Amino acid sequence: MSLNKPTRIISLVPSQTELLYDLGLRDEVIGITKFCIHPDEWFRRKKRVGGTKNVKLDLIKSLNPDLILANKEENLKEEIECLQNDFPVYVSEISTINEALQMIEDIGSLVHCQEKSMDIVNGIKAEMASQHLAKKNNINALYLIWQNPYMVAGNDTFINDMMLEAGFNNLVKQNRYPIMTLEEIKLLNPAVIMLSSEPFPFADKHIHEWQMHLPNTKIILVDGELFSWYGSRMLKSFQYFRGLYEELSS
Repeated sequence: MSLNKPTRIISLVPSQTELLYDLGLRDEVIGITKFCIHPDEWFRRKKRVGGTKNVKLDLIKSLNPDLILANKEENLKEEIECLQNDFPVYVSEISTINEALQMIEDIGSLVHCQEKSMDIVNGIKAEMASQHLAKKNNINALYLIWQNPYMVAGNDTFINDMMLEAGFNNLVKQNRYPIMTLEEIKLLNPAVIMLSSEPFPFADKHIHEWQMHLPNTKIILVDGELFSWYGSRMLKSFQYFRGLYEELSS
């Protein structure tokens, strides 16, 4: 990739779009996806180049970016490979907190904002240290990301790593995002089921539905961004985790 500071950046990853903003970039970012909702001013003003999948390749090519940010899980391989033929593309692959911290450093270097990126990394590490002090034991839990079919966060995911830091023992031992039946979930007998706000928009009505199936399990709605966004939003995650853990363990 070019060592020159990029001035025409397109981000295809919502959490990394927010990171670019928090690194201090403004006009350098010329394109984002329709799911890049933070910051709101960019969501309203920046040109949208499609979703995280099914991006508008012709539009991206017409914008002539000098850096594209992508992610192995969130974007489609064939689309990224197509863009790599013409443009510099940074592709992150995040399944752990350490990988997320390294990504923040990498992007900081790519956009010539190393000092600010290290401030963000060090801030996240400080928040994590506070979380360790507050955590006493793990609460057996399940984290649902989809309804009908029931899809859960398993091992080898960033969410799983964040669950551990938040004080939860993920009962799902399969990798990635397995589909489970209601009977399989009942057999795990979780103390807590977390219904994520994204990608499926779980709501209060789903709490009542799940409570009927598992009357002895605590069913809660959780902020999916704070469990799954692997960028500067992590600065807000651990204070949220402390409050969640204290509420459930009291």
